[in-house]
Amino acid sequence: MNGEHRRVVITGMGTVNPLGNNVQDTWAAVKAGKSGVSRVTKFDVSNYAAQIAGEVKNFDPSDFMERREHRSMADFTKYAVAASVQAVADAGFMKDGKLVYDPHRVGTYIGNGIGGFEVIEESVMKVHTSGPRSVAPMTIPKMISNEAGGNIAIKFGLQGPCFTIATACASGADAIGAAFHAVKSGMLDAAVAGGTEASICPLGIAGFCKIQALSTNFNDQPEKASRPFDKDRDGFVMGEGAAVLVIESLEHALKRGAKIYAEIAGYGATCDAYHVTAPDPAGDGATRAMKQALAEAGMKPEDIDYINAHGTSTPTNDPIETKAIKDTFGDHAYKMKVSSTKSMTAHLVGAAGAVETLLSVMAIKDQFFPATINLDEPDEACDLDYVPNQGQHGVINAALTDSLGFGGHNAAIIVKKYTQ
Repeated sequence: MNGEHRRVVITGMGTVNPLGNNVQDTWAAVKAGKSGVSRVTKFDVSNYAAQIAGEVKNFDPSDFMERREHRSMADFTKYAVAASVQAVADAGFMKDGKLVYDPHRVGTYIGNGIGGFEVIEESVMKVHTSGPRSVAPMTIPKMISNEAGGNIAIKFGLQGPCFTIATACASGADAIGAAFHAVKSGMLDAAVAGGTEASICPLGIAGFCKIQALSTNFNDQPEKASRPFDKDRDGFVMGEGAAVLVIESLEHALKRGAKIYAEIAGYGATCDAYHVTAPDPAGDGATRAMKQALAEAGMKPEDIDYINAHGTSTPTNDPIETKAIKDTFGDHAYKMKVSSTKSMTAHLVGAAGAVETLLSVMAIKDQFFPATINLDEPDEACDLDYVPNQGQHGVINAALTDSLGFGGHNAAIIVKKYTQ
C-alpha cells in the first residue's frame, strides 16, 4: 500500500486526570463544566505563592496493574500505564492475552516534559541528608522520562519503536503526531500514543512560581483560578495525569472489526526559535503549525468546526494564540467555536496535548462543544467565540487542537468524524 494515502483512525482511548480516572467520568465532568482544581494536598503549600493544582484524585494504580509493577514506577509512569491499560482494552487490542497485530509493527510514542520529578526531588534530599548509600536502587529507572513508554511497551509486548517525545507542553500532541505519521507512512500498522506528567511536588510548584507562570490570585477560590482568555487571568494552574490513544491504519481496523472513534487527518509541528519560555509575539510558529495540519489534511479553514485551544490562562499566551488562530483561519475564526478545557482540567504540561486530543475526539463523538469556564469578561485582545461557561451541542465534523510549549514548540492535530 502507498503510505502517503494510508488513513489513520483512533480505536481506543484512556485517561487519568483531575476530572476523572477514565474517559467516561472525564467527559461527564467536561460536559457539566466542572473544575478539577483544588488546594494542593500532596504537601504543605502554606509558604508557596501558588497553593492550588489539578491533582489526580482517588487513583489506585492497583486497579490497572499488579503492585509489583507499580511499586517500581514514578507517578508519571503509573498514570501513563493506567491510561494505556484502558486504551488497549477499549480498542480490543488484545485477544487471549496476545496482541491482535504483529508486535514488531506496533509502536509506543509517549510525550513527557520532565519525568519522575518527585523521585528526583526525594533522591537529592536523601543524598544531602543521609549520603549516597541512602538512595533507592530503582531511583534511575523510576526518574528517567522514557520509563513511561518503556513500561507500556513491556506490559503489552509492543516491539516496534518506543519513543519518548519531550517538547514541553507540546509533548503529548507531538507524540500522537509522530505515531500518526509512522502509521500513515506504512512503517507501522498501529501505535499506542499519548502523554503523561506528574509535576505537582515542592520543586515543581516552586520552580514554576519562580518564573511567575502560575496563578496566585485565586488560592481561596481554586475552581476559579484557571480562566483562559479572561481579563482577570493571572497564570496557569498546574495539573497532572495522562491520556493514551490506540491508533491504527484504517485497513487493519476494518479487517478486525474495530470500533472507530475518529480519523486523524493532519499534524503540524514548528519551532518559534525565539525564547526559552515566551512565545513569539507574532504567533508565527503556532500559525504555521496549524496551517501545516490543514495542508496535510487537505482541508480548508472553513472545514474546521471547533478548536480545542492551548488556552493556558496566562497573560502572555492567550492573546498571542488568539492572533495565531485569526491569522490561520481568517474570517472563519469568528464563525467557529474555540474553547480551552484547561479551564477545567488545569494544565497537564506534557500530557496536555494528549488529553485535549482525546477531548476533541469526544466532542466530535458527542457533537458537543466544551465550555471555557470562568470566562466572565474576555480580554480585549481575545475576541473569538470561546464557548463561555456553558458547553453547547452543535455540529462538529472536524476539530483542531493546538499545543504550544516552552522552548517555542508548536503542534497542531486535526481529528475528524470517520466516514467510509
